[in-house]
Amino acid sequence: MYARILVPVAYEPDYDIERELQIARALSAPNALVMLVHVMEKVPFYAIDYMPLGWREELVDAIREDLARHAATFDQAGVAVLEGEAGRSILDHAQAEAVDCIVLASHRSDRTQIGSTATWIARHATCAVHLMR
Repeated sequence: MYARILVPVAYEPDYDIERELQIARALSAPNALVMLVHVMEKVPFYAIDYMPLGWREELVDAIREDLARHAATFDQAGVAVLEGEAGRSILDHAQAEAVDCIVLASHRSDRTQIGSTATWIARHATCAVHLMR
């Protein structure tokens, strides 16, 4: 059982967060803190001028609201929206929050492979990683 669990959330087509949340519940010690995080990559410099004013703030607010809705199903939970490269940002956040387990799904459609972010996290994490296919 783990006391501090990090669940990275990817907003992609056909992504179902419920699987990861069920695993996080199963791995949680009593009174565990479950943290839901989403990583937003930076918009390329050549595209930023085409984005409407305030788009990023609106998107971050919507993501935080959705994460909070899912987090409310746990006794103790936190949410964060990070910016940067997904693998490194997740591991940096996990270390800063003294996480003892990361629960994440591989987002490859080919079940024989693990995605690049999941591979990076599994290879470099200093805590337990529960990887779902």
